[in-house]
Amino acid sequence: MNRYPWWKYAMLGVALLIGLLYTLPNLYGEAPAVQVSGAKSTVKVDAAMIERVRQIVQAAGLKPDFVQFDGNSVRARFSDTDNQIKAKDAISKALNPDPADPRYIVALNLVSRTPEWMAAIHARPMSLGLDLRGGVHFLMQVDMRAALKQSVDTYASDARTALREKRVRFGGIARESNGITVSVPDAEQAKLARDILFDRLPSMDWTQEPVDGGGQRVLGRLSLKAIADIQKQALTQNIETLHKRVNELGVAEPVIQQEGADRVVVQLPGVQDTARAKDIIGRTATLQFRLVETDTASAGETVPQRAQAGETSTRMVGLKREVIATGEQLKQAAATIDKDQRPAVSVRLDDVAGRAMRAVTRENLGKPMAIVLYEKGKGEAVSVATIQGEFGTDFQITGNFTPQETADIALLTRAGALAAPMEIIEERTIGPSLGAENIAKGFDSVIYGFAAIAIFMCAYYLLFGMFSSLALGFNLLCLVAVLSMLQATLTLPGIAAIALTLGMAIDANVLINERVREELRGGASPQQAIHSGYELAWGTILDSNVTTLIAGLALLTFGSGPVRGFAVVHCLGILTSMFSAVVFSRGLVNFWYGRQKRLKSVSIGQVWRPDGAAPAATVEAEA
Repeated sequence: MNRYPWWKYAMLGVALLIGLLYTLPNLYGEAPAVQVSGAKSTVKVDAAMIERVRQIVQAAGLKPDFVQFDGNSVRARFSDTDNQIKAKDAISKALNPDPADPRYIVALNLVSRTPEWMAAIHARPMSLGLDLRGGVHFLMQVDMRAALKQSVDTYASDARTALREKRVRFGGIARESNGITVSVPDAEQAKLARDILFDRLPSMDWTQEPVDGGGQRVLGRLSLKAIADIQKQALTQNIETLHKRVNELGVAEPVIQQEGADRVVVQLPGVQDTARAKDIIGRTATLQFRLVETDTASAGETVPQRAQAGETSTRMVGLKREVIATGEQLKQAAATIDKDQRPAVSVRLDDVAGRAMRAVTRENLGKPMAIVLYEKGKGEAVSVATIQGEFGTDFQITGNFTPQETADIALLTRAGALAAPMEIIEERTIGPSLGAENIAKGFDSVIYGFAAIAIFMCAYYLLFGMFSSLALGFNLLCLVAVLSMLQATLTLPGIAAIALTLGMAIDANVLINERVREELRGGASPQQAIHSGYELAWGTILDSNVTTLIAGLALLTFGSGPVRGFAVVHCLGILTSMFSAVVFSRGLVNFWYGRQKRLKSVSIGQVWRPDGAAPAATVEAEA
């Protein structure tokens, strides 16, 4: 009746082992480290940097715990913060001989002390939020006027292309804040131009009017819906771009989310250097495809060209004023191989940019075209290639590239485009000491709460109370293990949710224990009382936990920020508590009492007679 089959005990043993294995990394803590990453989009850190950093550190008389490459940056771990700061100064001085133009970002960071064999099986500690780990917080504002201006520039180029395709005569196109003005010689051409532009660019409201002194002009103004769509798209694209850029820099567990209509919150846990964090956030860029002007004297702009392998001097490239396509019109960019088995970059644009590209390339065969990346107001031609044929939406960029260079160009074109500039309007720094204090207080609250519950349960329910306490410990182990496996971000509200989960999880064991007492009062045998207690209490436990889970899911769905963090831990805690309170605790009871065929009593505290008389036993309830 009260015996588990062997496979259930095996399942509980495996769950206990996994819980221990994935909870342990959280006890190792973090060590100070120095992180090296590229300060420019065209500077990439690879595995060769490991040996270089190791040599610099050793020359400074320091010994790191290890130096490792994580795919985007190199991290050197040290035993204490003093060596960390000394190593940062030495590495920064060696890698950036010109402080005014740094090539690498050398920042203070924290890395886990988890043993490598645990990390190999993905047993890693939970991610800690800004309030626990320390770090920097930025509130950034998107320049919506720049977003509208960039869209108007794109529409102006599209309008010029459309009118040329239909051979409509026009004098010029003037850009304004929320629209464009097309000058045409007469009313007939104005009507024809208005119809073409209305069909090609429906996001604008098109009208025509006469001009003093003769001639006509066609006015295009962005509709209110188009303005709202442009602003929404700019904010969304900027958030996606920031995610890519920050992730590629190797910053651990960044938080990037929208706040209001034109603001973005960026949190970088573990980053202790505010100045370097600004550099990381500032490494956003805008991208443009433009024709090259061979006569630099008449060029609209002159930018340096990215140096090829083996080059020591910088070449300047002149650019025409017209922008063919921008980064926001880019759908895909990837490193590939062309038909001659040479490294190339495959690019895909949207339909509007594809039409503009087709018209420009048809008229400029054999001429060079540049991909220009703008960072912090400064442009750099990351690629200059000759137009070898007419192309539109899909095309390849070829040249004297190495496979690594094509991968770099693809990365820059894919992740380097911002729809609009952004500026930091608020910044906060939370030191690691404050984070450590928060962790200590949160840890104490959970431990003291657990101890108080365990003492009460053991005093009131005796051996069954001990079983309940062990089940509660198993619940805590499973919850922390699941959060670690999911790499969830733990914050102070999350710790509050863990403490609350412990208080709520014990309710299930109280229901079970009281149900067992009730069966004993009714005259059931101890074995039958145990069986009926668990069976009859299950329905009540399920109902109460489902209703609580519904409230948690509502918080998860409609909440944001800390509220969502609380809801995630709360919902997971409900699921693990149901498993531990019912399955694990019964496994302990079955293991202890199920082997006894003629069980005479169980240790569950005082069991009162139905008539309210003296208890049957103060320690053991007799059958």
